[in-house]
Amino acid sequence: MVMLNALHSVSGRLSQVLAVVSGTLTALSDGMQYGWTSPMSSILLSPSSPIAATQKDIVFLEIIYMVGGICGIPLTIYMIDKIGRKHAMLMSAVESLIAWIVIGTSSSLVLLYVARFITGVAADVNFVTAPVYIAEISDKHIRGSLGSIVYVMMMIGILLIYSIGPYVSIAVSSLVGASILIVQLLTFSCMPESPYYYLLKNRKEDARKSLQIFRPTEDVDEELDEMEEIVKKENLERGNIFELFTVKSNLKAVLIMTVLNTEDAASFLSTNTAAIIFSSVMLVSCTFSGCIIDKAGRKVLLYTSSFLTGVSLLLLAAYFTVKIEGANVSTFNWVPVFAVMLYAFTYKYGLGLVPIVLTAEIFPTNIKACGVTYADLIYVVAGMLSIFIFHTLQSNFGMDVPFYLFGCCCMLTCLFSILVIPETKGKTLDEIQSILKGKELIKFNSAQDDESNEKSQFITLSSSIDNTLSYDAKLKQFKTDSDQKRN
Repeated sequence: MVMLNALHSVSGRLSQVLAVVSGTLTALSDGMQYGWTSPMSSILLSPSSPIAATQKDIVFLEIIYMVGGICGIPLTIYMIDKIGRKHAMLMSAVESLIAWIVIGTSSSLVLLYVARFITGVAADVNFVTAPVYIAEISDKHIRGSLGSIVYVMMMIGILLIYSIGPYVSIAVSSLVGASILIVQLLTFSCMPESPYYYLLKNRKEDARKSLQIFRPTEDVDEELDEMEEIVKKENLERGNIFELFTVKSNLKAVLIMTVLNTEDAASFLSTNTAAIIFSSVMLVSCTFSGCIIDKAGRKVLLYTSSFLTGVSLLLLAAYFTVKIEGANVSTFNWVPVFAVMLYAFTYKYGLGLVPIVLTAEIFPTNIKACGVTYADLIYVVAGMLSIFIFHTLQSNFGMDVPFYLFGCCCMLTCLFSILVIPETKGKTLDEIQSILKGKELIKFNSAQDDESNEKSQFITLSSSIDNTLSYDAKLKQFKTDSDQKRN
């Protein structure tokens, strides 16, 4: 309660930033878990390891994390609309905290499997719920930047575990992860729930209080009424998972998310070499993207990222082709390093970040839980398939073939981004739905804006005329009074 009162005293945008940063600390922890097996494998495989493990066990620890993500999908769909966005994010933090405690104190490989499964479930809940929460509380002019914080936090987590993992014990790295989650539970618990969720539950007064905290003025009636109309309109169309594939505008959203999340996962490249440098470049890239996404727009970042990522992969493929043919490539040893770093930067500023922002923007409120979860499922499944395809093509046809394939996929995604994906920069969630349905409402709103501007100009002109007439009348009255006094 004290925290809520304090938030009333700061500007609306600062309140949004505070809520997003505190709410996405789980993503930082998830990033540590995502990159956990790479730095921890050297500890687990060493003779002095507290837990006896083999290389197969390391692989299984990685796989079970992904399995947990898939198994978490039904729980995510249930929680996001049943207990709310905020409480689902807090539940994800609690699950991750339990997992870190188990990892840090465990002396059993089985318990490590259980903990990794739990973190997979928690990561799925968080990466579905957090973008939705952020999109629903954010000002349309900074929604993209705030939405990118989820990915920035994840990259910080990956870089953190790569930096400290090999040099400290499993217990110490687990303590770091647990500490981050404790901070989130203490701070984010005090933040308001999404106003959209309150309206879904017919709690308009609670929605008003939430919106007043997230906006620079307490007069939020107009925006609240617009939100209420949107929710009522979408609730008339009872939302279920089948509407993802039967409603035309939803089907377009599904198509966009399917392509982007498949391509996001399919741009496979190993980060084992120079992992810290690679992760640092990715962190710089997604931070840069988060700063410009609301100015440059989503489409520009997507198609330039797709094209340049494709170039980096095709360049790498060409290098391997020349090397396989037996040519002397000693003078071109810089090519793989350049291609990998180019990939790291260009992939992360567009393909690696924009889909998570778009996911929370393009689905209507009544099926947002199903839509965002579907996108997450596509990402997880495509990730596993891309790894399988990569190793299959590499072992059967050579190292260059999978890079040619993924490079061509990136080029096709570039065309898809230009031709199909709508620009959502600076638009309300309702306006985005209008674009997906054919732009009728956008045109109507534009006409309203023109009419409003004309009225505003007329009022301003009328006010100026009134002021001028008032001044002339006062001047005449002053002259009359002066003449009377002289007489």
